Amino acid sequence: MTADIDKTTGPADTPPAGPEAIKAVPVRHYGRYVTAVVALALLVGVVYAFSQGKINWGTIPDYFFDDRILSGLGKTLLLTLLAMAIGIVGGILLAVMRLSKNPVTSSIAWFYIWFFRGTPVLVQLIVWFNLGLVFEYINLGPFYKDEWSDFMTPFLTALLGLGLNEAAYMAEICRAGLLAVDEGQTEASHALGMSHTKTLRRIVIPQAMRVIVPPTGNEVINMLKTTSLVSVVQYPELLRAAQDIGQTSGAPAEMLFLAAAWYLLVTSLFSVGQYYIERHYAKGTTRQLPPTPWQKVKASTFSFGRPKGGTA
Repeated sequence: MTADIDKTTGPADTPPAGPEAIKAVPVRHYGRYVTAVVALALLVGVVYAFSQGKINWGTIPDYFFDDRILSGLGKTLLLTLLAMAIGIVGGILLAVMRLSKNPVTSSIAWFYIWFFRGTPVLVQLIVWFNLGLVFEYINLGPFYKDEWSDFMTPFLTALLGLGLNEAAYMAEICRAGLLAVDEGQTEASHALGMSHTKTLRRIVIPQAMRVIVPPTGNEVINMLKTTSLVSVVQYPELLRAAQDIGQTSGAPAEMLFLAAAWYLLVTSLFSVGQYYIERHYAKGTTRQLPPTPWQKVKASTFSFGRPKGGTA
C-alpha cells in the first residue's frame, strides 16, 4: 500500500522564501532642530540690536584698506612671525635643556619657564619698556654703548616681551612632543652609532612634530591676537592704527570692528595653513589622509543629487 501524497504541497526541493526586507526608519534628531532654531533666533536678535545702534557701518569699508591700517597690519604680521621664531627656537632649546641629565641646565630651564609663565605678558611688556628708569645707559663694552631709551625702541620692547614669553610656552609644547616619542627609537639609533644630536635631528624631532604642530598652530594664532597688547608700549600695530583713525574720524567703535574683522581674516588664513601642515605630518600614521577643504567641496558638489546607495 502506498501512502497518499498531498498534491497541494510543492516539490521538496523548492527553496524557502527569502527574509522580508527590513524597512529602515531614520532616527529623528529633534534636538538639532530646536538648537538650530534657538541659534538662529539669537543671531537675529544680535543683528537687530546692532542695527538699532548708532553705528556708521559705511565707515568700515571706507577705511578697510587705508594705508595706516595696512601698515599696522604689516607690522602686526612681522611682529607675530619674528616673536614666534624667537619662541620656537628658544622653546626647543629650553625643552632640550629641561630634559637634560645635567642638573644645572635643567634647573635653569625650569626657572625660566616658571618665571615667564607665572607673570602676565602685559606686565613683562611694561617692565621692558620702563627699564630705562633703572638703567640709564646700556654698555656692551667696545661693541655698543647708548642710552637705554634709544636702545629699547617700541619694536624691540614688543619683540623681546612677546618672544621671550612665548619661548616658555613653546618649551613645554616641545618637551611634550619629545616625550611622546618612544624611547626605543633613541636606543636603536644609539645602537647604530648615531650621536645624540643626530638622533634628535633625524629620529626624534620628525616624529615629535606630529604632537608639536597642532598646539604650535594655536600659539601662532594666539600670538597674532596678543600683539594687540603692544599698543601700550607705543608700537603702531593694527589695533593702535585703528584707534588713531577712530579718534581722528570720530568713529572709534567702527574702527574697533574693522580691526576685529582683520584679525578674524588673518587667523582664518593661519588656520588653513595649520591644517595643511598637520596633514603633511600625518603621513605614515593613517591609512588615508583626511581630505582637504577643496576636496570636501568637490566631493559634495559632484555627489549632489545622487541617490543613496549608489548610482541610478
